Amino acid sequence: MNQLREIHTCAFVNHPYERVTEVLRRDPLGLIQHANVHAVARGRELVSTLRENLGGVEVDREFIVELTSVAEETEVMLGPRTRLRLSWRASQHPHLFPTMDATLDVLTLGPREAQLDFVGKYRPAHGVVGAAVDKVIGHRILEAAAHRFVESIAERLRIESAE
Repeated sequence: MNQLREIHTCAFVNHPYERVTEVLRRDPLGLIQHANVHAVARGRELVSTLRENLGGVEVDREFIVELTSVAEETEVMLGPRTRLRLSWRASQHPHLFPTMDATLDVLTLGPREAQLDFVGKYRPAHGVVGAAVDKVIGHRILEAAAHRFVESIAERLRIESAE
């Protein structure tokens, strides 16, 4: 049975936490879906040399991201945090692709900076082939896609927080 694997990445937004979370609260799902398009595109770039078909089954090109919750928390020592819980799965043939659950935390770093902290836990696709693909290249593809996802959100938050 495939073990859970973890991905961690972060990005910084040079605007106050309060302003960043105000922008985030306007349309968190839209922001997440927009970033997902960029993450999937990055994954496609990395696998463009791989075959488009595996045993007659077309490789899924769409991954659905769901925003399962948004919660605002206050930690006594660290200050406020906004936590988004996310879930990804392939829209077709989900058994051929990893599924991932993640948290995206927006943290305050000081009066003029916020941090996005992403931690994703995924299970590689089933079977020996799925584990082998993950070991050779799959984990790196997911890391790159997660990094693009977080950077895309940070970019939008930088732009919209400056307005």
